[in-house]
Amino acid sequence: MSKRPVVLVVMDGVGLSDNAYGNAVKNAYTPTLDTLMASYPNITLKAHGTAVGLPSDEDMGNSEVGHNALGCGQIYAQGAKLVNASIESGDIFTSQTWNEMKAFAKDGTVHFIGLLSDGNVHSHIDHLFALVKQAKIDGLKKVRVHILLDGRDVPETSALIYVDQLENVLSEVSDATFDAKIASGGGRMRVTMDRYEAEWGMVEIGWKTHVLGEGRMFSSAKEAIETYRSEGGFTDQFLPAFVIAENGKAVGTIEDNDAVVLFNFRGDRALELSRAFEEEKFTKFDRVRRPKVFYAGMLQYDGDLKIPTNFLVTPPKIKHTLSEYLVANKIRQYAVSETQKYGHVTYFWNGNRTEKFDDALETFVEIRSDVLPFEQRPWMQCAQITDTLIDVLNSGNYDFLRCNYPNGDMVGHTGNYEATIIGVESVDLQLKRVYDAVQAVNGILIVTADHGNADEMYEKSKDPKATPKAKTSHTLNKVPLIITGAEVEMKEGAFGLANIAATVTRLLELEPDPIWLESVIK
Repeated sequence: MSKRPVVLVVMDGVGLSDNAYGNAVKNAYTPTLDTLMASYPNITLKAHGTAVGLPSDEDMGNSEVGHNALGCGQIYAQGAKLVNASIESGDIFTSQTWNEMKAFAKDGTVHFIGLLSDGNVHSHIDHLFALVKQAKIDGLKKVRVHILLDGRDVPETSALIYVDQLENVLSEVSDATFDAKIASGGGRMRVTMDRYEAEWGMVEIGWKTHVLGEGRMFSSAKEAIETYRSEGGFTDQFLPAFVIAENGKAVGTIEDNDAVVLFNFRGDRALELSRAFEEEKFTKFDRVRRPKVFYAGMLQYDGDLKIPTNFLVTPPKIKHTLSEYLVANKIRQYAVSETQKYGHVTYFWNGNRTEKFDDALETFVEIRSDVLPFEQRPWMQCAQITDTLIDVLNSGNYDFLRCNYPNGDMVGHTGNYEATIIGVESVDLQLKRVYDAVQAVNGILIVTADHGNADEMYEKSKDPKATPKAKTSHTLNKVPLIITGAEVEMKEGAFGLANIAATVTRLLELEPDPIWLESVIK
């Protein structure tokens, strides 16, 4: 076991690009990051596409698959790739869950709830189309779709494009024997898609909207979107909830003997709605009524807690994780972040595992995030994360410590360039504190990121005079990997996030698990 602690810092959403246009990383004042990159061994890593198990290199990375790769040293087929394969093979429609869903809802309604876009981070609209079309083929009579609008992993006001596509498909399949309509919706950051229990009120709004049919009523999703935009200038992710009605009555409340399928494949923003449908003793808000439905997720979002019970596509079974390997070698580990990314340095890092491998050797700490728009407080909880990290580093009780600073990602997703500059600069201030603390205990510091975001805050425009349009999605840019406090030489080659696990073990003076991708140090 190494006597020198190794500290890994993940600057969430901080990618690297030479393009200065809308680049809140390059244009921020970051003396610490600049000095580290100028003074210590560093390379760039691929953090998107095939490097993190996604179908193609046109697919942007995300924090979930990024931390899976960081924590397991391997590349597993992820999210969209799993679902794509299951749909292409037809396995999804011969699964036990699909067959049980069909039988349960043969005389009821099948409700599909999820993010309506082709962002391929939480969902893909093509998956929804396949589910709706198969429902008709299998003789089901009625489908209702509850749409959550994106504007975050896709252009911020692109919702009507996807609504038009969906309406066309629903029109094509609807006839005297099959009734398919949009029933409700709202922006993903206002309705339903909370994560890490940061704001259960979002889920309550979703429950009232999707299940109870309560809320402002419109004749169509298009009318709702256009009305909210004209009234409040809302971008898609922040659109208020809406209910589609005919003759003053909601067209798609969720009732006994219905089926509900959450077609998102990513887990973090799917867990809470799943709990609201499945938990008997649910206390987070008053459900008013809990219909007796068959509920299923696209994937099982938490394998340890078995949430949800029913799911259409089996998630990757991630084995041979870094944490498990370090526990076997009696390495004491510490993980800390604030609420928004706490699950990433714990659950996703440990291979989609809620429980620790060893309670005595692993310590997880969550700093509660503020419940308010991130652009209003772009520094978030980075100072508190640093305070905690430095205290435990100085205690000498841990050999490997990791933390995540969410600012570059969470503030970047707001589309507010100026606030994101502050978020990046806030992380840089804390990075200096961590660097000094690691040096003081003769430790080793690794600095990286899980994907890009803050590095492209504006959509690219051919017109230099055009008003910049906010970009709220992740990027395809590479991320840094810097190592300080160790005399190492970096290899040349194409490396990704999954190469970090073997690198960490080498720095801890252990031989990496041979199943992992190679270390980046010679």
